[in-house]
Amino acid sequence: MTAQESFLASTIKQFLYYKTLGEKAMDQLEPEQLFYSINEDTNSISVIVNHLHGNMLSRWTDFLTTDGEKEWRNRDAEFENSLTDKATLLKKWNEGWECLFNALNELKPEQLSQIIYIRNEGHTVTEAINRQLAHYPYHVGQIVFYAKQLKKTDWNSLSIPKHKSTDYNAGKFSKEKSIKNFTDDELKKLK
Repeated sequence: MTAQESFLASTIKQFLYYKTLGEKAMDQLEPEQLFYSINEDTNSISVIVNHLHGNMLSRWTDFLTTDGEKEWRNRDAEFENSLTDKATLLKKWNEGWECLFNALNELKPEQLSQIIYIRNEGHTVTEAINRQLAHYPYHVGQIVFYAKQLKKTDWNSLSIPKHKSTDYNAGKFSKEKSIKNFTDDELKKLK
């Protein structure tokens, strides 16, 4: 596997991880909690999902040939409470991620150095991927944090639970070392 192929596989794996993390957080909430906002200046989880959806469609639709900030995108509207039910929220969540994964799965390693544009600013494909690999986990972190606050004591940890690092590490270090290289088919199954 070349360094470029490894980068693409790793990127897809990281995006899948954050998609799953967001889903596990949202799954713990009652439907109405997805739409709750603590005040006017705080985005609800549904608003964050709506923004991610808009960003993903804009950035990843024809991303090799058109600017990542599409003329049809209305970014300001993404921050309005336009989603009203969980089914619609999840549909938008999945549409955004599907657009991203379709674009990444079609990429060829030699395209990583190609210049693309976001708001008329040139980026290599690698830079554009890294830009979104920082942006999306930022918002998924907001979703996780907000969900945890809404659930309070009923929260099922999505990482190593507080005061459980020693137990977690003991389990990890008791196993034989391994390296997992995912095949394309295995990565597709994770989606």
